[in-house]
Amino acid sequence: MSLLNTYIQKEQQLKQLQEELDRLKNDDRLKIELDFKNHLETLMREFDKSAADVIKLLDPKQVAGSSVTGKGSGRAKRKLKIYKNPNTGEVVETRGGNQKTLKHWKDEHGSETVEGWLVRTEE
Repeated sequence: MSLLNTYIQKEQQLKQLQEELDRLKNDDRLKIELDFKNHLETLMREFDKSAADVIKLLDPKQVAGSSVTGKGSGRAKRKLKIYKNPNTGEVVETRGGNQKTLKHWKDEHGSETVEGWLVRTEE
């Protein structure tokens, strides 16, 4: 992919992201959530409490349940990332950056270029 094509692609992505950001800024639901977040952060500062303190206070079973039952490892499962090489059409699905083919692509084309090949992310 030429540098000009990459530039044009990134410019289009930037325009699309800017449009999405503008739509979100005008969404009343976002305004309500931001207002709630700001109020909550103000209260947390006022009472010198962390997010973990608030979670323990509101849902003590969640904190105790994950450590007592042994079900929770304390680490969230990584998201599945799906990349598609536009040159070969090859698809790679990975939950980490240590995947052999993905590493090869990054060595050959550069990390930034390969990250541009990200098709979607799933839970």
